[in-house]
Order: sequence, then structure tokens, then C-alpha cells
Amino acid sequence: MSASPPLPLLKRIPPGLWTALVWFAAAVQPIVEYVVLPSGPGYSLSYPRDGLHSFAARTLLVLTFALVLAGSALLRRRASVAYGLVLLGTVLSTAAWRQDEIPPLQFLGADAVLGYVAATRPRSTSLLAAAGAIAVPAGYLVLRTLTGGDSGTSSEPYVALTVIIAWLAGHSVFQARAHTEELHARAAAQAVTAERLRIAREMHDTVAHSIGIIALQAGAAARVVDTQPARAREAMLTVEKAGRETLSGLRRMLGALRQADQEQGREARDQERTRQDPGRAQAPPHPAAGLADMARLAGTTTAAGVRVDLRWRGRGHPLPADIDLAAFRIVQESVTNVVRHSGATSCRVRLDHLDDALAIEVSDRGRGGDAGTDTGYGLVGMRERVALLHGDFTAGPRQGGGFLVAARLPVPRSAWAETEPRAEAV
Repeated sequence: MSASPPLPLLKRIPPGLWTALVWFAAAVQPIVEYVVLPSGPGYSLSYPRDGLHSFAARTLLVLTFALVLAGSALLRRRASVAYGLVLLGTVLSTAAWRQDEIPPLQFLGADAVLGYVAATRPRSTSLLAAAGAIAVPAGYLVLRTLTGGDSGTSSEPYVALTVIIAWLAGHSVFQARAHTEELHARAAAQAVTAERLRIAREMHDTVAHSIGIIALQAGAAARVVDTQPARAREAMLTVEKAGRETLSGLRRMLGALRQADQEQGREARDQERTRQDPGRAQAPPHPAAGLADMARLAGTTTAAGVRVDLRWRGRGHPLPADIDLAAFRIVQESVTNVVRHSGATSCRVRLDHLDDALAIEVSDRGRGGDAGTDTGYGLVGMRERVALLHGDFTAGPRQGGGFLVAARLPVPRSAWAETEPRAEAV
């Protein structure tokens, strides 16, 4: 069952039905009042009692009803044709009553169609339709002036005013709809850009670390292949393992991208169901990386020749998924930069679980100036991750040599859980 609320009753009525109801009500009212009901003290010059006595008048009035009914049925598919039929039916109704002007009430049906045209068609088309509507009462006024007719107070200014109001109302709807579509398109473009940046960060953080390890181990193997073949073989096995893990991660990511179009609609429905019933939320098929993988990251980097001194401080609390992933990627990228650029043989990673934030520091005593000249997107990606979480990020050379990356990720107090503090790991 759809989770979207039903449209209001008035919006569920088609515009053609609205037009038919308005026009027919305005057309039937004088017939009932001045022809069907008994004579009263009042009398109308526009709707005389003998106006429909002739067969031709009745036939012409039936034809006008048919034209308006056809125009109402065609309104959504061919608005211009429908507008012409309703306008023609309105003019012929005056001929059936032998009128020399159009009563403003009878013109409301044409105004309803004009409003729909102005709301759904470009401005040039709606302006042309409005000009045609104003030309009709203007034609009556000219014809009456040429024939010397006099019907008292002229109705043409009132009819023209209803035309202008109908066009303004419809065009305002057109502009509001165009503005909404523009906002949706802009939001979609921003979402696409954000998703591309997310994918770029994930691919960079996933691949860069493994490629750094591969390059380091391959270089070590090349240097000792003749003198220490056992160590060279061990290094190449590490290269093979890192390469396979990287290739597997890339395949999963590319597979997810190929399935994105097929799963977009299903994910939207799942999100709606999850919003209404959080208990139905499902775990992702591939758990995202997080601080639980820090030991594996430290072990892999240490095996590559750069020892990682990993220290935890504070109470180890479970973190929200986005903060957990961002923290791991920041440490991973920082350690990768140490391996690739610093020339240091060790680095220190410190994670502080504060009351309202997670503080991260990765430092080394290598070539601090060179590490800051990384031409890739590592520092940019880390800065973007921290900015998305409204945190603070700094990166630069340390006093006394080396390089320091520091990040502070705010954590809502509601996210902390009461657990035992982690034991210090080295």
C-alpha cells in the first residue's frame, strides 16, 4: 500500500470537469430562472422568456453545450483546441439568446480554461490565448457601436478584468511550478555531485592505502631478491594479498554502481518504510569499514615497514556509522601518506573518546614539508569528510619535524553507550 497521502478531493477533480461544471452552471441558471420557473416581478434583457422559443435558437444552444463538453474532454490532451471550442461555444450561446454582449458570468468557463492554459503552457502561448479572450468582448463592443445598439452599462470591462485575473492566476501557478522544478533539478545535481565526491573519496581511501603498501613491499622485494629470497617471497605474498583485497573492493564498488539504477526505486521505498517503522531497517550487505578495523590496518602497515603506534584514550563507545567510517578513513589516509611521502619508519595514531567528540591525531617524524605537498586528493578528501560532519580539521608540519593530522568529529551525546573503556593497544 502506498505511503503517500491521497490528494485532496478538489485536486482529484480533472480540470476539464471543473470547466464543464462552471460553464454549464452559468448556462443553465438563466434557463431555469427565466424560462422554466414561473414569471416573477423581475425581467432580464439579456435572457428574455421568448429567447429560446424558436427551433433554431434551441438547436444552437444544444450545439454550444456539445462544443463546451468536447472542449472540456480535450482540455488535458489538446489545451489550445479545447480553449477554442469553449470560447466558440460561449460566443454561440449569446447568438442563441440573441444577445449583443457576453454576460460576465457566462464567460467564467472560458476564464477557467484560460487559467489552465496559462498554468501549463509557455508564456507566449498563454498570452496569445489571453489576447484572443479579450478580443471577443472587444468585438462585441465594436459591433454594438457600429450598429448603434445600447444595452445600458457595458459588460466588456468586467469580462476583460476576469480574463486578466484568470491569466495572472494561471501564470503564477506556471512560475511556481517552474521554480519548484528548478529547485528539484538543482537538488538532484547537488546530490549527484555529493555522491560523486563520496565515491571518489571511498575509491581514493580504499585504493591509495593498498597501492602504497604494494609499492613499498615491491621495492623491498626488489632490493633483497638476490640476497634474501625468503624475505622477497614474503614481501611479494603481501603484495599479492593487498592486490587481491583492493581488486575485490573495487569489484564490489563497481557492482554497486551498476545496480544503482535498478535499486534506486526499491531503496526509496525501503527508506520510506524504515522512516515509518524503524524496526524494519536492514543491515547493508557489506558492512562499512570502521574503527574496529584499526588493528588490521596497523598490522598491515607495520608489515610494510612502517610501525604504527596505536593508542586509545577515554571510554570506547560505539559510534554512529558515518562518524565511525569517517574516522577510519582519516586514519587510513593519514597512515598512507606517512608510508608514501614522509620517509618515516613509524607513526603514532591517537584516538580520544571525549564527552562530545572523537579526537584523532596521526603524527610522524619524517619529512614534514614533503608530506604537506601531496599532489593527490588525500588531504582534500579528509577535509571534506570532516566538514560534512561539522568537525574541525588541521594538517601541517610539526614543530621539531614531522607531520601532524588532527581532526575532531562531534558526536551527539545520545550516541554514547555505557561500555567498558578499551585497553591501550600498541
